[in-house]
Amino acid sequence: MSRAVLRSGVWLGFYILILWSWWMMFTMSRNMDLDWIGRPGPMGEAMRAMDPRMDMYMPMAEFGPLFWMWAIMMAAMMLPTLVPTLRSYDDLIRSANGTRAGWIGVLTGYFIVWVGFAALITGVQLILLFGGIVDMLGIAKSGFVAGGLMIAVGVFQFTRAKEVCHGVCHAPMTYFLGHWKTGFLGGLRMGLGLGAFCVGCCWGFMALGFVGGVMSLMWMGLATFFMVLEKLPQVGHVITRPLGFALIAGGLFLLVHPFTLGG
Repeated sequence: MSRAVLRSGVWLGFYILILWSWWMMFTMSRNMDLDWIGRPGPMGEAMRAMDPRMDMYMPMAEFGPLFWMWAIMMAAMMLPTLVPTLRSYDDLIRSANGTRAGWIGVLTGYFIVWVGFAALITGVQLILLFGGIVDMLGIAKSGFVAGGLMIAVGVFQFTRAKEVCHGVCHAPMTYFLGHWKTGFLGGLRMGLGLGAFCVGCCWGFMALGFVGGVMSLMWMGLATFFMVLEKLPQVGHVITRPLGFALIAGGLFLLVHPFTLGG
């Protein structure tokens, strides 16, 4: 098999994975009210204790199904943002001693980190749900909570932590040159590092799901769009602070005009 055919096949598989992830999210979002009612369980008993009218168990209140949803969401939203990084490694396959196994290693390490973040934010959502802060769809019940979260994420856009993490995501070639390791294990190690910086850069956009609804395709699309823009070499460094100003303004609006968001 020629290198060109192998390269095309690997990239095709990558894009198919992205399309499959978005299709799964579309399907789950569309069928949430119809198909996500499952068998009774411990979490269902807890929900019925909180609200006797609830005689059916919702998987969105249990770790396993909710983690599965977040993991697919991570793939749908974050894999498109990895394209500039994988293209940078692709250049090193042709100009240095990068390998296709290393390319796959980078992708694998990156995905492992974001799946770990999916587990973390699943736990956060369950805490917020049983604390009465968000509803079953993960939407904040109070405009004060939503506004405060938007302001916090907006302020983060101006911090040194955001600058450092965004700098790595914005210029992956620099990271590769400074942490270069060969082979699959080398790529895996670099992918883990890149994934950690990416979580540090983009966690706020994920947290905003508690404002727009974690199953909202509109929120997912907008968040993915802005995260991709932040990583583009030509415009990424230009939009970070304007996004911060926009988020702070939106959060202040919700604080001044609070209203009930969730059920």
